This record gives sequence, C-alpha cells and structure tokens, in this order.
Amino acid sequence: MLQLQGPHLLKMLEKSLRTSLPESLKEMADDFDHYTNTYQIFSKDLKNCQESLTTSDVINWKQHLQIQSSQSSLNEVIQNLAAAKFVKVEHTQCILYVMPETARKLLPSLPETKNLPVGYGAPKAINEEMFKLSSMDPTHAALVNKFWHFGGNKRSQRFIERCIRAFPTFCLLGPEGTPASWSLMDQTGEIRMGATLPEYRGHGLISHTLAVHTRALDQLGVPAYNHTDKTNKIIRRISDNLRHIAIPRGWNQWNCVPL
Repeated sequence: MLQLQGPHLLKMLEKSLRTSLPESLKEMADDFDHYTNTYQIFSKDLKNCQESLTTSDVINWKQHLQIQSSQSSLNEVIQNLAAAKFVKVEHTQCILYVMPETARKLLPSLPETKNLPVGYGAPKAINEEMFKLSSMDPTHAALVNKFWHFGGNKRSQRFIERCIRAFPTFCLLGPEGTPASWSLMDQTGEIRMGATLPEYRGHGLISHTLAVHTRALDQLGVPAYNHTDKTNKIIRRISDNLRHIAIPRGWNQWNCVPL
C-alpha cells in the first residue's frame, strides 16, 4: 500500500473509488471468501481510526476477511476491534517492494530512489524461440491456483479467474503453447501471483515476465509493487536484481475469522 501525496492524488483516488465501489460491494457477497473480502487501511490518527471503525459498518466483521496496511502500528487497533467483535486475528508481516519507476514518481525522498538509473531496466534475456510473450486467459486459472501458495481451493480459483479478467496479465508460453511462467495482479493493484513451472525454472523467466509487467503498468500510470515473505529467498533475489526498493515500514496483513 502506498501513501498518497498531495490533494490531487486524493481526488483521483476518490473518483476511482466512487466509480468502482458499487461493483466491489457486489463481489463481497461470499462470507467465506477472504480473497475478495479485502480492506486497506491507512491512518495518521490511530485513536480516531479505532473509534471510526468501531462505530461504523465499514468492515463486515461477520465475514472471513483480510486487512492490509503498510502500518504495523495498526496492529493494536485491529486486535482491539477483533476482540470486541469476537473475531480471531492472525497478523503477518512481509517485505513490501516498490518497482523503480513507481518509487521515482511517488517516493522521491527515499535515499534508495536517488541512486536509481534513469529509464527502465532491460528484461532478462530469454530464449524467444522457445518462449512467447502473451497474456493469461481465464482458463489458465486452474494452473495458477495449483502453484499459488495461498490458493489450492475453489474460492481461490474463482478469485484468480476474476483477476485475470479484470487486470493486465503477462505470461511466457512454453513449447506446448501453455503458460510456463506468469505474473498476475489482484484487486488491490499489487502484482501478487507469479510463478514458473518447475521444469522451466532457472531460465530467468519470472524475472523477464515481472520486468515486462512492471513496464506496462508504468506506461498505464499504475503504481507497481508487490510483497513477499521474509523467508522467500528466490523472490528477494529477483527483486534485488530488478532494483526493486524495499519500503522501510514493510507490509502487514491481518486475516480475520469470526468465532
């Protein structure tokens, strides 16, 4: 989650939310679908934040849901709310990476941003006769679901299908004409689901796909970012090679289940 800087960006967000909110509400109809039932929170006043969420119906605590934020300081607020609403909470902290062009535009004050080279980094070279750049199809959702660490069930596959239909996706088709490596976004705008089939790993495919995806998002004016577990050495190495910047506050998620 990125902190918006300036009233014009807030106006842009408000306009976007007003346009998308009704459709978003329609999709949060399954009480057990924590993939879709997702909230993002940022607050400069934690006391006011807790009071507002306590006295409003912004969050449907009767659902299985997840809350995401770059603020670990929200943990006490969410734990207090969960206790009052009789909800079990699991807090996860990960690394939040922002891609170079996004950092240059939205986070110019970070020291790491000042050392970035101008322009895009070239995608890692691949065997273009063997692997063809393409986009994902909803019929590929079952394949993504099989390799997604948080997937493997019917709800996650349905969620993946929606993401493929709604957001820009990229993949490299292997010799069989099916995806060998892919990069997908979720409803928060994050590059979330990426993987390479085991038989094609070690060829730099995911690095190439991520670089292409990042460039496309930047050309659309969409911030490019992703998070990863601190123990995921592969993604951390790829992120370092692609000059992704780790945000100091990190990334937090609270998985909430009604008792």
